[in-house]
Amino acid sequence: MTFKTADLSDEFGDEIQICEILFQSYGAITTFMGPISTLRVFEDNVKVREALTEIEPGSVLVVDGGGSLKCALLGDQLAAIAESRNIAGVIINGAVRDVAELKKTQIGILAIGSNPKKSKKYGAGERGVPLFLGGIHWHPGDFVYVDEDGVVISKVKR
Repeated sequence: MTFKTADLSDEFGDEIQICEILFQSYGAITTFMGPISTLRVFEDNVKVREALTEIEPGSVLVVDGGGSLKCALLGDQLAAIAESRNIAGVIINGAVRDVAELKKTQIGILAIGSNPKKSKKYGAGERGVPLFLGGIHWHPGDFVYVDEDGVVISKVKR
């Protein structure tokens, strides 16, 4: 897997979307890509755990947490599940916790911030739905490319 999001932007500018959210990297892997699996939740991570145990290895779980920083949607335990299942990465429009441990996890992890508070456990949320985050559309099955320059979405594998 060799790519640069800047090169993808230069070569396929009209065929890709570039996310406007300034995510922070929390995992040990900073360059990753894969087919998108989507999830919409709010301050509740039950479905995050469920998705991480069910999505295909090599996938990237994109979680729209509504941008809430009031509690974490991913911590060391869920990251360990993702790592053990060879999930390529997790992108969260929300918070994470256990940051020191996440930095050692051999997957890509992006989020907008951190918070030590655990989430609620109601099990509410929607999987496999189109999302609109960072000025772009995220569809299950599209491909996401992540590196230090940013996040790029493509309808096809590049």
